[in-house]
Amino acid sequence: MADPINAASIAPAYGPMARGRVVQTDIPARLDGLLWSGIHTRVVLALGVTWILDGLEVTLAGSLAGALKASPQLQFSNLDVGVANSAYLAGAVIGAIGFGWLTDRIGRKKLFFITLALYLLATAATAASWDVWSYALFRFLTGAGIGGEYTAINSTIQELMPARYRGWTDLVINGSFWIGAAIGAVAAIVLLDPAVIDPEYGWRLAYFTGAVLGLVIFAMRFWIPESPRWLMTHGRPEEAERIVAEIERGARIDPEAARLRPTIRLQIRSHTPLREVAQTLFRTYRQRSLVGLTLMAAQAFFFNAIFFTYALVLTDFFGIPSSHVGWYILPFAAGNFLGPLLLGRLFDTLGRRTMIAFTYGVSGVLLAISGYLFSIGALSAQGQTIAWMVIFFFASPAASAAYLTVSETFPLEVRALAIALFYAFGTGIGGVAGPALFGALIDTGSRSSLFAGYLLGAALMVIAAIVGWRYGIAAERRSLEHIARPLAAVEDDK
Repeated sequence: MADPINAASIAPAYGPMARGRVVQTDIPARLDGLLWSGIHTRVVLALGVTWILDGLEVTLAGSLAGALKASPQLQFSNLDVGVANSAYLAGAVIGAIGFGWLTDRIGRKKLFFITLALYLLATAATAASWDVWSYALFRFLTGAGIGGEYTAINSTIQELMPARYRGWTDLVINGSFWIGAAIGAVAAIVLLDPAVIDPEYGWRLAYFTGAVLGLVIFAMRFWIPESPRWLMTHGRPEEAERIVAEIERGARIDPEAARLRPTIRLQIRSHTPLREVAQTLFRTYRQRSLVGLTLMAAQAFFFNAIFFTYALVLTDFFGIPSSHVGWYILPFAAGNFLGPLLLGRLFDTLGRRTMIAFTYGVSGVLLAISGYLFSIGALSAQGQTIAWMVIFFFASPAASAAYLTVSETFPLEVRALAIALFYAFGTGIGGVAGPALFGALIDTGSRSSLFAGYLLGAALMVIAAIVGWRYGIAAERRSLEHIARPLAAVEDDK
């Protein structure tokens, strides 16, 4: 058996001429053998900040719904708000697919900067919107940037984090969205207060401020190296070895893992043909694809339908002024962040299937109960907020687990595109239609009609719980290469 690769032995394999050459590496085992160290903390911070900004962005969109309706220039209806939010999600779908393909082809790190630049420019442009169509267009472009972020970031989490921490880390980073939601809620309270600023300019300043804050992420992105796993299969093994060696110099290593370092033989390739991608997703791993699609679609409808119309429910059914909506989002955001933080480690200990079934199932049942109480007028605005806070304590880790499932159960070469496709299909099926549907239901003024929408969301979550329990993969604490063998592998792991 050949020795694991090192900088000296792989130099000739570097570059375009290396395509087709087989190299043997222990890099996956070395990454999984690391104990939590500074590099992992920096990755969590750098990636978490992105979701904080996304949470700020989405919360502002929800909190500003009342201001957009009251704007003398825009004068949005509830349907206009729903359509604009659906445009954001449609952009996320298209951006995820396009940037997901590029992420697998040109690397994770380059896409970090491309998608972030698009996001920042489109968000700043939203502040200058002059009618419903310009607003919807800029929201569409903002969503495209965020959709690309989903693929690059979730791929990086899986490929840099040791197996023992992968579930909790993924859930916490995705859950940090809700820290941004809390910040956005507070910002909305200030910026929509007529005593502080003219509401016509307040919502514009909110979007522009989000774009300016996003500039901080550019500096933090330099903390994150390119995925060594991706580099190994794309003709850059020397660079992969250098990055892992640098990580190991500043990290703690599990002594047992250092003694047992299985290797894998990989054939260097420039890219994976789309035909092979399709065969992998829809033939080789057809069952995993159905699980991923079900989880994605259920959580997308559940989250987007409720959250994007959160402010409309408070203003139209409970009479809460739009400038006060932020106060009600704060406890909602707290429940959404605390869920992944406190339940996340159970995904690595009790296991993926158990926790996915539990969180999806509980979320669906609780939404059905709270929806009934809403329909009979038994809840005040405060009671409704508490109910949502409890529901999303469980729904938040469930939603993050959908991304975790898709990103760790498919081979390295198609990971980013798999995330993109299932995010796109799931959001397209469950997410894009949700806000528009709920906006129309709210426009009826009927609590019973809205309850029917809540029951639909609850049913989708319960179905997803059953599918996750029956057909899910027990991926906890296992190497990515053991969960799904790389397409570039030329023989069994050594």
